[in-house]
Amino acid sequence: MPRLPWPLPALLAWALAWAVFMASAQFMPVGGAVLLACAFPVLLSPLAQGWWRRVLLAAGFPLALICSGAAGLPGWLWLAPPALLLLVYPLGAWRDAPLFPTPRGALAQLASYAPLAPGARVLDAGCGLGDGLLALREVFPQAHFEGLERSRLLQCVCAVRCPWARVRQGDIWKAHWSRYELVYLFQRPESMARAYQKAHADMAPGSCLVSLEFVVPGIAPDAEMWLSDKRSVWLYRISGRAKTHRSVLD
Repeated sequence: MPRLPWPLPALLAWALAWAVFMASAQFMPVGGAVLLACAFPVLLSPLAQGWWRRVLLAAGFPLALICSGAAGLPGWLWLAPPALLLLVYPLGAWRDAPLFPTPRGALAQLASYAPLAPGARVLDAGCGLGDGLLALREVFPQAHFEGLERSRLLQCVCAVRCPWARVRQGDIWKAHWSRYELVYLFQRPESMARAYQKAHADMAPGSCLVSLEFVVPGIAPDAEMWLSDKRSVWLYRISGRAKTHRSVLD
C-alpha cells in the first residue's frame, strides 16, 4: 500500500467519512450513520505512517462532528472510534506492523527459489485481511496454509476470505514456528532481526523465512526478488551456519 505524504491521508479519510455520514444519514438512524462513517478512517489508518498519526486520522472525524453539532448523540457513542481502532489494532500489536496488504502477484517468483512439496505447511505470520495468504496460494496451490493474526476482527475477516486456510487469533511471537516449511511476513524494519532469530530458533534446517520489502539487517539473504514497484521479496533459508556476506539472485 503506498504511503501518502501527511496530511493527505487524513484529509482523504475525513472527507470520505463526512460523505458517508451525510449520505447514510438520509436512510438510517443518525447513530448508525456515525458508526458507519467512523469505520472508514479506521480502515484507512494504514495510509498514515506512525501511531500518533493513525490515531489522529481515526479521531479527526468524530471530533469534527462534535464541534459542528451536526449530530445530537449521547457522549458514550464517541467511544466507538477508539474502540474500533483497538479491535483492528489491539494494544499488544502496536509494536508490530500496521495493516499493509500484500499486493496481488507479489510472490509470483517465490516457487523458483523455494519449491515446496505438496502438503507443505506455510504460515502467514500476521495475516491481516488475508492478502498474503491469497498471494501464497497462487504460488503454492497444493500447500497447507495457516494464518496467525492478533486482531480478532481482522482474523475473522481473513477466515471468511480464506476458508481453505486455518486462520487463528494469536501472537506471532509466542507461537512456535517449528511445524512450518515456510513462514511469510510483511512486518516492519524494526521487527526483522527478531523474526530472523525466532525462525532460526524454531524452524528446521532447509525451511524458509520470506519477507516482503524489509530485509534482516546484517544478514545475507539467499534470494532477492524484485517487484515492478521497486520493492523486494527477501528469502532466508534456515541453516546452522552464520551468514556474513550478501548474495542476490535476480
